[in-house]
Amino acid sequence: MEPDLRTAATVIETQSPVSWAAIVAGAVVAAALALVLVAFGSGLGLSSISPWSGSGVSGTTFQIGTGIYLVIVGVMSSAVGGYVAGRLRTKWVGVHNNEVFFRDTGHGLLAWALATLISATALTSTTAYLASGAVAGGAAASSQALGRLGASEIYVDKLFRPAPGQAPAQADNGNFGARAEVLRLWTADFRSGADLSQADRAYVAQAVAARTGLSQADAEKRVDAVVTEAKSAADTARRNAAHLSFWLTAALLFGAFAASLAAAEGGALRDGTWSGRVLTPRTL
Repeated sequence: MEPDLRTAATVIETQSPVSWAAIVAGAVVAAALALVLVAFGSGLGLSSISPWSGSGVSGTTFQIGTGIYLVIVGVMSSAVGGYVAGRLRTKWVGVHNNEVFFRDTGHGLLAWALATLISATALTSTTAYLASGAVAGGAAASSQALGRLGASEIYVDKLFRPAPGQAPAQADNGNFGARAEVLRLWTADFRSGADLSQADRAYVAQAVAARTGLSQADAEKRVDAVVTEAKSAADTARRNAAHLSFWLTAALLFGAFAASLAAAEGGALRDGTWSGRVLTPRTL
C-alpha cells in the first residue's frame, strides 16, 4: 500500500522549521563560554605585562596577541553554541537532506546572533570589566578622554611645571585660579576640536609664563610641546581603537561561520543512528 502523499505533506507542513528552545540553549552556552574565555584571557594578559623595562611583551605584540585571542574566543564559543543548537533541535521527518543542512546552519547562525545580543546587553559590564585589565596594558586612553577632567589635569600639570631652579612651592603659590581657568579652556577646546584655539593658546602661554618663571618664548614652546603630546596620544588611541574594531569584526564573522558549521555537524549527529555505543551521523 502506497503512502498518502497528501498526508505526508500535511505532516511536514505542520512541523516548525525552527527549534527556538535549542537556539536559546546554544546561545546561552556560547555566551557563558565566551565569558569564561575572556576571564581566562584577562589573566593571561595581566600576567604577560610587566612595569619593568625589558620584561614582559611589547605593546605591539600584546595588541596582536589580544586580537588573535578575541578571534579564538569567538570561534570556540560560537562553535560550541552552534553544536549544542544543532544537536538539541527537533528531528524533521520527510525533509530532504539539503534542506536539513540549510536549517541546521540557520540554527547555528541564529544561536550565534542571540549569543552576540546577550553578550552585548546582559554581559556587557562584566565582560568589559574583565577585558579592560588585559587591554589596558596595550592601548592608550581614547581621544574623548582628553576632554575629561582627569586626563586634562595631567596636561595642565605639565604646563605649570616650575621652571628649572624654581621651587615647586613658590611656583604653586597663587596658581590655583589660573590652573582652573586653563583647565576649563583645555577641556572645552579639546572636546570640540582636539586642539587649543589660537586665542586660547596665546592666553595659556601668557599664564604659563607669568606663573612658572619661563620667558614668553619658552612658555609658548612648552604649550606647543604639551599640545603636540596630547594630540599624539589622541591619534595613538584612535589607531588602537580602529585596530580593536577590526579584530572584533573578524571575531564576529569567524564566530558566525564556526557556529553554522558546528550546528550542521551537531544536526548530522542528531539524525544519526546508534549501533551500540557507536553513533553514525546522517549523510550530509
